[in-house]
Amino acid sequence: MIFAGITVIISLLGLFVMGLAFARGLAVGAVIGVLVMMLASVTLLPSLLAMVKHKIGVTTWSAIASLGLFILGALIAVITETLVFLLIGVGAAVITTAVSFFIKPMRRHLPHRAQKAKELTFWYRWSRFIQRRPWTAALGASAVLLILSSPLISLRLGFGDNGNAPESTTVRRAYDMLAQGFGPGFNGPLFITVQGETAKSPEALQGFVDTLNNTDGIAYAQGMPASQDGSLSLVMAYPTTSPQDIKTEELIHELRSTVIPQTGVDAKVGGFTAAGVDFAESIGSRMPYLFIGVLSLSFLLLMAVFRSLLVPLKAVIMNLLSIGAAYGVIVAIFQWGWGMNLIGVGKAGPIESWAPMMLFAIVFGLSMDYEVFLLSRVKEEYDRTGDNASAVADGLTATARVITAAALIMVCVFAAFVLGHDRQLKLFGLGLALAVFIDATLVRMVLVPATMELLGDRNWWLPAWINRVLPKIDVEGHHVVHSEEATSKSGV
Repeated sequence: MIFAGITVIISLLGLFVMGLAFARGLAVGAVIGVLVMMLASVTLLPSLLAMVKHKIGVTTWSAIASLGLFILGALIAVITETLVFLLIGVGAAVITTAVSFFIKPMRRHLPHRAQKAKELTFWYRWSRFIQRRPWTAALGASAVLLILSSPLISLRLGFGDNGNAPESTTVRRAYDMLAQGFGPGFNGPLFITVQGETAKSPEALQGFVDTLNNTDGIAYAQGMPASQDGSLSLVMAYPTTSPQDIKTEELIHELRSTVIPQTGVDAKVGGFTAAGVDFAESIGSRMPYLFIGVLSLSFLLLMAVFRSLLVPLKAVIMNLLSIGAAYGVIVAIFQWGWGMNLIGVGKAGPIESWAPMMLFAIVFGLSMDYEVFLLSRVKEEYDRTGDNASAVADGLTATARVITAAALIMVCVFAAFVLGHDRQLKLFGLGLALAVFIDATLVRMVLVPATMELLGDRNWWLPAWINRVLPKIDVEGHHVVHSEEATSKSGV
């Protein structure tokens, strides 16, 4: 638990390299939350388990009925957007619990399912199925992930606006009316500040305005009265294209690099549209540092824990594939417009500039958490038996249900964001849900066992000089020494 929390913290602290105050604030808040949960997991949780003892595994029929009524009421409330149904669900759950004190059969315990032999469980058979066809599974899963990631090539960062709202909303209708009446660029004017002698001279300012009006991509430009001291004037320029159009971004670059410098005027292009372009470029230029920092630290930490070169390398690559696949699907839906009407998005547009940064920090941390949980059990079995194939099958069997359940909870939580009205929340929630779902299915349950089967004992190879340098870290809190039999089988 502690080590898994550390991997999440490393991923979140990567936001510090972005150089953004709000990103640092989010990182600090999230890290504090993770630290509190880590502390609770080694203090509060053991205490609670000691208090309830064996009752932790006991469930009554009334508890199941109460929970079902509450969930049903909550779902209806979300779908109908009516709080009354939630209150009805809570009331029904309370009444059911109260009635159970008078009706004894409702307090009966649910019978426990008989524990199957390991070899008869679904996940053991699934692992063996994948291990018998490792090349097919590895190549098939990789192909699917690469296909899902392919739209990422056309990723364009920016900001959505009222033009992305559903056509039934008032803000979208007003946005379209302004675009139809005054041109697409009316919804995203450029504010150009002018200083120096040009600001003081109405004739010089008008000459600058005329130059802008003659520039391709400018529908209309108009100068405003100068400030009281005459040191500053403002020019409003309306592009011929909408704020989200790539041509508007190109126009801003042309004004800054060519048109304005040729006039010799001390002018700066600003406004929400230009600021959005600047923010997107700033985020894009810093993203490689986020990737390099987080991936490097995670690789070193995993290498120290699992005493291997290939295991952490595979973990990093597979996590990137799952995140890349989620990015690709997001681009296909929100930027290309594929199936956008199904989730209530009115019009395609650029991907929110902050979204890839936040998605990477959160999803990479969660992915590494699942990875550590799975591989630590596999490593424990390998240290005990020295048999890589059995270790992979047993490790997957022991952890698959927990990983799947945890991932399902996260998917449901994140997917709930899609039910909101805001495009940014839809994008963020769907991206998180997709990334977790892909990671817990294609990656953890197919790609990981297939590649570990292909590599065999080479999974755990580590050069002797690196082994001497790395610190000794044991996730399970104890050191398991290879037996002579395991050592001879592994060839170490």
